[in-house]
Amino acid sequence: MGIMTTKEAAEKWGISPRRIGIYIRDHRIKGAFKVGAAWVIPENTKKPSDLRHERRGKNRKYRVITPFKEKIIT
Repeated sequence: MGIMTTKEAAEKWGISPRRIGIYIRDHRIKGAFKVGAAWVIPENTKKPSDLRHERRGKNRKYRVITPFKEKIIT
């Protein structure tokens, strides 16, 4: 079993290391553990889905939640 750092996972999945930290904080990356001050992730772990966008209704509109207002995107 190989492991990768949060930086390596971010490059592999095309997201920021900060987003990896958020996924770890929310317990969405299974098998992640801390070694000293750094988090490591198993290499065979799949990227968690992004829950910041929700599907609404049958017409597939998405609700984007921002700090100031809510927008509907078709």
